[in-house]
Amino acid sequence: MRALLKRIITKEQVEQLRMRLEQFDRFILPFFVKSRFLSSFYYCFFSRRFAREHQSVLKGRIQYYANSDAPENSSVLLRRNIHRLEKGIIMRPQRATFAEGYIGETVAQFNKCFRAKRLNGEEEKWAKEVLLRYFALVGESDIINAARREFFDAMADQQNCDKNLASVPYAHKDIVRADISFEQFKQLCVQRRSVRWFQDKPVPRELIDNALNAATLAPSACNRQPFEFYLFNEPEQAQKVGAIPMGTAGFSHNFQSVVVVVGDLAAYPYERDRHVIYIDGSLAAMQFMLALETQGLGSCVINWPDVEQLEKKMSKLLKLSHNQRPLMVISLGYADPEGKIPFSQKKSAKELIKEVSL
Repeated sequence: MRALLKRIITKEQVEQLRMRLEQFDRFILPFFVKSRFLSSFYYCFFSRRFAREHQSVLKGRIQYYANSDAPENSSVLLRRNIHRLEKGIIMRPQRATFAEGYIGETVAQFNKCFRAKRLNGEEEKWAKEVLLRYFALVGESDIINAARREFFDAMADQQNCDKNLASVPYAHKDIVRADISFEQFKQLCVQRRSVRWFQDKPVPRELIDNALNAATLAPSACNRQPFEFYLFNEPEQAQKVGAIPMGTAGFSHNFQSVVVVVGDLAAYPYERDRHVIYIDGSLAAMQFMLALETQGLGSCVINWPDVEQLEKKMSKLLKLSHNQRPLMVISLGYADPEGKIPFSQKKSAKELIKEVSL
């Protein structure tokens, strides 16, 4: 049937049809933008471009509650609430009592994970120590006292002390300073360009791990870190994955290593947070690429628009669930010294800064 259609419909006719549909779409847009209802109607009946996101967000919400009931290695709910406690601890002036709205939930989640040994050692240590500091500082109320008893009942061998806690808020003056100047950092940013031509040379896993350890230090909303880095460090696999995005046909054949940054919507119970995977994933990815550069490795972020066919192909290859979404593809390796890179003039600070009088 498809072969028959190809004989009947020429490429020129297909292109003409596409252009007419696009013209019709542009014609009706001003009507459907008049209200939220009409906009929703448009995306229900005239365009299904957000259908995957809708399903992914709902699947993510379901998975969030499932993961909260039985977390493995890390608990998003606990990470979020412990970070909220940290923010309460650093407030100036500090309130006598705070976190009453979620301290019971936080302690219950911690005790569940602690007893079942669900957390990795560093996350458990951080959560326990922040709770110890919180209960040492906070005043009393019926809610707080109940949570305090529940916490220390689980921590039978712990003392309510505030000594030798390493994973709690600290003063800015205690930060160990990096021995780099602004000019050195700017030069690193100038140096890090999008590399599309790589040497036929293996990329040591140790260097990638180093860069990922730096990436984990990037800011993340409520410290949830809703992303994973899918690594393909064999040229054959890297080239197969790198050929999926649009725009790599002319150079993906020389990829040595590829990372797919994948966001997980299971980190959120509410639709309002659906875009955080893109923000947090991008912050981590930028630190990852700068860290690669300091170790002599080039990188290139490959555009990943929301194209249904490509989303399906990538999701199938990576065995992703519906709540996981590819955010970007990054190729990396030792840059070919003779390989050309685009000049790509950037905007100036003057062009980017908008000063608004309030």
